[in-house]
Amino acid sequence: MRAAYIERLGAPEEIRYGHLPTPVPGPTDVLVRVEASTVNAVDTFLRSGVYRTPVPFPFVVGRDLVGTVEQAGPGVTDLRPGDRVWCNSLGHEGRQGAAADYAVAAQDRVYRLPPGVDPLEAVALGHPAATAYLGLFTHGGLSAGQDVLVLGAGGNVGGAMVAMAAEAGARVIAVASAADADHCLELGAAHALDYRAEDLYPRIARLCPQGVDLHLDCSGRNDLEAAARSLAWRGRIVLLAGVATTPVLPAGTLYMKDGSIRGFAISQATTGELADAARCINRLTAAGRLRPRALRRMALSEAAKAHRAVEEGGQHGHRYVLTVDETDE
Repeated sequence: MRAAYIERLGAPEEIRYGHLPTPVPGPTDVLVRVEASTVNAVDTFLRSGVYRTPVPFPFVVGRDLVGTVEQAGPGVTDLRPGDRVWCNSLGHEGRQGAAADYAVAAQDRVYRLPPGVDPLEAVALGHPAATAYLGLFTHGGLSAGQDVLVLGAGGNVGGAMVAMAAEAGARVIAVASAADADHCLELGAAHALDYRAEDLYPRIARLCPQGVDLHLDCSGRNDLEAAARSLAWRGRIVLLAGVATTPVLPAGTLYMKDGSIRGFAISQATTGELADAARCINRLTAAGRLRPRALRRMALSEAAKAHRAVEEGGQHGHRYVLTVDETDE
């Protein structure tokens, strides 16, 4: 099969495009004929060695896929050849990745593609939308009636957070660029604030005089002092981006407010947590409530180029989708 793979950790140029043996599914695995994969920031962390996890060489890159079940192991109970599916948790902890003609995935990491949902949009959403769900609900404990502050709301993770939180009955204050304000309001935000405003946090305080229940910074800046000041009693800060940041811990403010800080990486989510996220994603995508902002479609053979673009900050709300085309030789 054709694949985008590495034989050692390093720069994007380490990614090779060539032929590898087609993987064989185990008893509780499925073999998926891949239609498309994506490139996430975490994929570049793993490829470069920033994020340490077992990497069997040659290693197929990529976490996410959408495709069709080609073969199901004898222990697979609810998937059959021909089923349209998606997955967002390959390429980690020794699992081979998704950027290839075929990929093997355990049955509990594979989800049915809802009828009528565009497959390229589905694969583009898998990683950011699951991150959004985990940040809001699994780690953030968000419930109806609470106030949630989302910084970086114009991006794919932030946008998914706005849509999911609003759909769950929370009041969302979205912080993004002025150009993204209408987009955030369309997703369900009650208010959209310009992140460049010098009085940003005073404006937040006027909107939420008792403080916000949940603070999430998708931009990765992680200004914990400002975040802690914005919290309500027993408010939560969830860290989900900014691998290189070293913010000061505002211990006194957190102490006086019964506040908490919790970090998470989607790579460490359990299969049960990922399945919960997938159910929410499928429901919202099927209803037309959740879509990626923009796609940049590239050939599988351009995986190295896509990795370089992501590392250089070339996403700007776009999602790179690597399509597996029979003519891509």
